[in-house]
Amino acid sequence: MDSILNTLSSIPWWGWVLIVLLLVAIRDIFIQKQHTISHNYPLIGHLRYMLEKIGPELRQYLVANNREELPFNRIERGWIYASAKKENNYEGFGTDRNIYEHQHIFINNAMMPFKVDANHPNTIDKTFLPCAKVMGLHHKRKKPYRPASIINVSAMSFGSLSAKAVESLNKGVALANAYHNTGEGGLSPYHSFGGDVIFHFGTGYFGVRDKHGNFSMEKMVALVEKNPFIRAIEVKLSQGAKPGKGGVLPGAKITKQIANIRGVEIGKDVLSPPNHSAFSNVSEMVNFIEEIAEATGLPVGIKAAIGKLDQWEELADIMLKTNKGPDFITVDGGEGGTGAAPPSFADHVSLPWVYGFSDLYRLFKNKGLTERIVFIGSGKLGFPAKAAMAFAMGVDCINVAREAMMSIGCIQAQVCHTNRCPSGVATQSKWLQSGIDTTLKSVRLAQYFKTFRKELIEITHAAGYEHPCQFKMNDIEMNVDDHNLSKELNKTYMYEKVLVPFTGMQDLKDCVYLGGKHNA
Repeated sequence: MDSILNTLSSIPWWGWVLIVLLLVAIRDIFIQKQHTISHNYPLIGHLRYMLEKIGPELRQYLVANNREELPFNRIERGWIYASAKKENNYEGFGTDRNIYEHQHIFINNAMMPFKVDANHPNTIDKTFLPCAKVMGLHHKRKKPYRPASIINVSAMSFGSLSAKAVESLNKGVALANAYHNTGEGGLSPYHSFGGDVIFHFGTGYFGVRDKHGNFSMEKMVALVEKNPFIRAIEVKLSQGAKPGKGGVLPGAKITKQIANIRGVEIGKDVLSPPNHSAFSNVSEMVNFIEEIAEATGLPVGIKAAIGKLDQWEELADIMLKTNKGPDFITVDGGEGGTGAAPPSFADHVSLPWVYGFSDLYRLFKNKGLTERIVFIGSGKLGFPAKAAMAFAMGVDCINVAREAMMSIGCIQAQVCHTNRCPSGVATQSKWLQSGIDTTLKSVRLAQYFKTFRKELIEITHAAGYEHPCQFKMNDIEMNVDDHNLSKELNKTYMYEKVLVPFTGMQDLKDCVYLGGKHNA
């Protein structure tokens, strides 16, 4: 034994390195069967897999230029980060963007900007920008709601996002007088820090389901009565990331807390089917909406990604005939969002936001229904110029998801579906989310929203208007070929926006249905 130990101790350090490399080479050639590259090129083949693994980081930080990355390029992310931190978000020496590229938008400014007088609400608060429409007013709901902010947090569930991320978002919307959509994972304790809440549910009916997984009106009414900060209810028909596709929540991810919030069993797989069990056609869906609105008194809307329009036309006809239907419609873009999905769905199923929204709005406009619906846009609209375009097309509010995540620290690592989010935003790892300071991050979300609203107000005033709802289609031009041909939006998407009734910002401020804490 002593001789063996002496022999081993006499081997120099580089000898041990060679021995380890030899063992790895033997394993590559004779033992492992999974990787052809490692078999054919032992040792060296491992470099290929290492570079492949860190490739996204290399491209993000070293290779890609400022305008090149997707889904959000470095300039877009930088603007959100700087706005959230109240830092200088300007750019100098002119734009570095190719302003002749396809779908670049131009906002036509007025010769004389809108003049803000001394007593105007925007003189007092440069970020005051509520929705110009009231949810539920047309259908005479018991508790109509006017969102106090035109930018709000889109549907993202606790479970997909960490507890600290959800808490940060809710505290942030309270500071910004915005609303917070729960996502379909149910109402968690982290949604209860002072912000207005839109309760959202899908085919799993999490938080409002009975023991068989069906919708429970009794639980819905109890939830609303117990939590008066719930201001509206949203029924998810589909989402941009994976429209028409259900999902499975693995039992291994269902903790006691998530089980209590969602109303499911601990450790047991839970299915979210593609279809609702509470209704099977458009007519039944309208009846379902009316039953919830009557039982809760709240405005009720629907969320969907847009594709075929035949059932939407059926919905419009029912609304015309019965004077019933959703109080608001959230149009999600097929660009996808925080929901993980197979590439075949994320890349190809449902229309991008501009095409989907323009198709749907045109349909409802032709039926004369736009004034009774609050239209909410969701699909990379968290930048003032894009929002101006959206308002010109007919949007009344916008929801942001990934932009909100970035304001509280997301770095676009694109590993949301792995539970290894390095910023602690999209993970359930206690260690990874321990780095989130909810007080600091909530202030950053609020500051991002306030900066967004301030810049959108300034763009609106430059165009000669008081509120973005006054934008018309011909106020925005868009490049429609590769070089120099631009068209106004009404000629690009072949419809005219219906003007939103608007009497002045002061009337919005004085509205009894205004959300947030303006009237507190």
